[in-house]
Amino acid sequence: MLLNCYQQELLEAGCDEAGRGCLAGPVFAAAVILPPDFVAGILTDSKQLNHQQRNELRVIIEKEAIAWAVAEVDNIEIDKINILNASFLAMHRAIEKLHVKPQYLSIDGNRFKKYADIPHACIVKGDGKYLNIAAASILAKTHRDEFMARISGEYPLYQWQQNKGYPTVVHRTAAIEHGLSPYHRKTFNISDPQLNLFSEIEG
Repeated sequence: MLLNCYQQELLEAGCDEAGRGCLAGPVFAAAVILPPDFVAGILTDSKQLNHQQRNELRVIIEKEAIAWAVAEVDNIEIDKINILNASFLAMHRAIEKLHVKPQYLSIDGNRFKKYADIPHACIVKGDGKYLNIAAASILAKTHRDEFMARISGEYPLYQWQQNKGYPTVVHRTAAIEHGLSPYHRKTFNISDPQLNLFSEIEG
């Protein structure tokens, strides 16, 4: 069972991001402050839930949270500052957008760049331990998926409505055969799917 938050003394926002490992599109981040009595039966790490469950939870979180915000850093900024710094920046932007200022931040993962004067804790696999981080993971993922489905209409070759910009065989093959779109991260390596197949056979 997930705990509501990492500590109880200060008003805490849980933070998480989505899209770090993608070849295309922005990285999204969310910050969520939940009420202490928040209950959502199946709420956990967004990766453990299906599309419908995430969307249903998103409605509940956005309705019942004390405050929530979602922000992004696009592929051009990612190429300039690298994906790790872009993830931190997206979280900073989400925290900045909260209409209630948190006194403490719980961050999913093992690294974070301090935001203003707010103390924080980095929690590995925090989205499977604390409801506020799990809620942030749901919002970051659903808002990003929505964005990728929308831009998929501009570049249907890459099938972003299915793969959301992640390096699937279909996505990598399309990028190699047809080149990169304006949404692709040009500093990311797009390996040939055939090479991967050969290495798997040889292995």
